[in-house]
Amino acid sequence: MEGVTASLEAAKTALRIGPYQVDPAVVLAPMAGITNVAFRTLCREFGSATSLYVCEMITARAVVERNEKTLHMMSFGPDESPRSMQLYGVDPKTLGEAVRIVVGEGWADHIDMNLGCPVKKVTRLGGGSALPYKRRLFANIVREMVSAAGDVPVTFKFRIGIDDEHHTYLDTGRIAEAEGAAGVALHARTAAQLYSGQADWSHIARLKEAVTTIPVLGNGDIFTAADALRMMDETGCDGVVVGRGCLGRPWLFAELSAALRGEPIPTGPTLGRVGEILLRHAALLVEHDGADKAMRDIRKHMAWYFMGFPIGSDLRRKFATVSSLTQIEDLVGQLDPSVPFPVDEATGPRGRQGSPQVKVALPDGWLDDPEDDSVPTAADVMHSGG
Repeated sequence: MEGVTASLEAAKTALRIGPYQVDPAVVLAPMAGITNVAFRTLCREFGSATSLYVCEMITARAVVERNEKTLHMMSFGPDESPRSMQLYGVDPKTLGEAVRIVVGEGWADHIDMNLGCPVKKVTRLGGGSALPYKRRLFANIVREMVSAAGDVPVTFKFRIGIDDEHHTYLDTGRIAEAEGAAGVALHARTAAQLYSGQADWSHIARLKEAVTTIPVLGNGDIFTAADALRMMDETGCDGVVVGRGCLGRPWLFAELSAALRGEPIPTGPTLGRVGEILLRHAALLVEHDGADKAMRDIRKHMAWYFMGFPIGSDLRRKFATVSSLTQIEDLVGQLDPSVPFPVDEATGPRGRQGSPQVKVALPDGWLDDPEDDSVPTAADVMHSGG
C-alpha cells in the first residue's frame, strides 16, 4: 500500500490556483448543459466549499456582445467562492476583451480556457482541441488573457493533441507556463479519441515533468475516489479534474474529499437517498431556469442517477418523461428506499463514450505551419466539451 500512502501524503498538500487554496485538490470540469448553478450547488454541498466547481463553458464573443442567454448561464450562487468560469474562443483580442469585461464586472474569480473540445463542428474551424497546434496563436491568446485578467488567475485545459501523429500538449503546457498561466489541466486523450477508449495518464506524468512552476492537473477516467488517488500516485499531478464520473453522482465529491484527506470513504447512497438528491437537483433547476426548462433538463440525468439500481423499466420510463416537480416527488415515493448502492454496477464509465474519429476535421492546410498565428474565421461557435 506504499503507493496509496504516497498519494494521500501528496493530496494533503493543498493546490493553489493564483491566490486560492483548492483543498482538497479537486475540480469539477465544465460540461455543457450539466454544470449550471444547480448541479454545482449539489456538488459543493457534498464536497468541499474550497474545491473548484467550474460553470458551463461561455463563448468569449457572447460575453463581449453581452448576450442575454449567456449572461444567465454565467449565474453563480451567493455562496460560491471562488467563482470559476470557462471561456471558449479563437481570437486573442476577443478573448482579452471578454476577460476584461468579466473581471471588470466582478463576474468571476478564476477563468479557465477551453482547448479540449474535440467535436467536428469546432475543430473543423480551428477551435477547441485543434487550436493548440498553432503555437504562436496560442501564445498570443495566453498573453492577452493573462494581461487582461490582472490578479485573477487564468488556467488552460487541453488534450494530448489532435491525434497520435500530432501531440501538442508539451508545447501547450510550456507556452502557458511561460506566458503567465496560473495552472494547466490535461485531458489524457487526443481529439481523435473523443471520449472513447482509455485515457493515457502517462502523458499527465510527462506534462508534470515539463511544467515545473505552475500546477498541473489530470483529467480522464476518474470514476471513483480510488481512481483519483491512483492518478495522483502514478503521475505526480497536483490535482484532479472530474467530468463524466460525477454525472448522476454529485456525492462523488464527498468520496473524493474523504480520500484525498486520508479519511474513510463514505458508503454510497441508498436508493431512497438518491431519490432525495434527484428531487433537490430538480428543485434547484426550477429555481434557476423555471419549471419548463428545468423538467427538460432533469430528464437527461435520470439514467445516470439510477444507473445500476433495480427499479424496473416502467418506473425508469416514467422518470425519463417527467413534466413537474410534483410528478418527480410522486415517483420518488414509489422507490424502495432501502436498496443499497450497487457499487459494481454504478461506479464505472458513464456519459458519452462512442467511437474514435477516423480523422479529425480541420481547416484546409491547418497542419501546414504550426507557427502561423492568423486567427481562424467563424470559429466562435457555442459548444463545450473537452
